[in-house]
Amino acid sequence: MPAELSASLGCDAVGIPARHAARMLTRLPHTGCVFSDTDWWWWIVPEGSDLELTWPLPSYYSRGARVPTPSARLIHWPVDASPYTPPIPLYLMVCQITGIAPAWSRYEPRSAQEV
Repeated sequence: MPAELSASLGCDAVGIPARHAARMLTRLPHTGCVFSDTDWWWWIVPEGSDLELTWPLPSYYSRGARVPTPSARLIHWPVDASPYTPPIPLYLMVCQITGIAPAWSRYEPRSAQEV
């Protein structure tokens, strides 16, 4: 992560195969830091952006932004001071490009007796 940017929310990363990634970069309303190598592009998202979401294949969700390639380089710098791409628009774009319907986990409120 570039030292000039604050990552106060922690960092995870979402990897997308390069064949889909360039198209996504131009269509997202806000994009934070994006790293790439020849095969994958990695979007930095806040830690825990996989909670309540099932990221569809062929995307790859990496906790701690540990990407499986040492050759990834920064290719997109955010326009503001935030390194993050908002995870919900990114998730919906991944679902659209892969042709997979979004899968939201059901929220089950606890009963008054459990609280």
